[in-house]
Amino acid sequence: MSISVRLRQLSGHYAVSRLEAGDAIPGWADGPGFVSITRTDDELSIVCLQDRVPDSVRQDGDWVAFKLQGPFAFDETGIVLSVIRPLSENGLGIFVVSTFDGDHLLVKATDQAAARRFLVEAGHILL
Repeated sequence: MSISVRLRQLSGHYAVSRLEAGDAIPGWADGPGFVSITRTDDELSIVCLQDRVPDSVRQDGDWVAFKLQGPFAFDETGIVLSVIRPLSENGLGIFVVSTFDGDHLLVKATDQAAARRFLVEAGHILL
């Protein structure tokens, strides 16, 4: 059985930023658009609209974000895999962030058209 996921592209370009593990969460991280803040023993990663990230911060920019339209139950399997497989198999780099109610897929802006094509060909619906 093939899984069909509805995805909605978010507006704007995003950056994935890296700060030191002990750094405080900076004020620029919060604001409109999708924001993800993750702290590990090794780093503080922040995903947000790239126009908010200061140039002095280590970052990888020009990502576009797609929201997988959930919510999905925690025991629902294969959702993310069904979306990333056609992209990965076609050589596109991806960055995935999961939340309580769903998942966000980021691809490079230069890969946006190809990603959209591969997702539709795999049976997913772009809203």
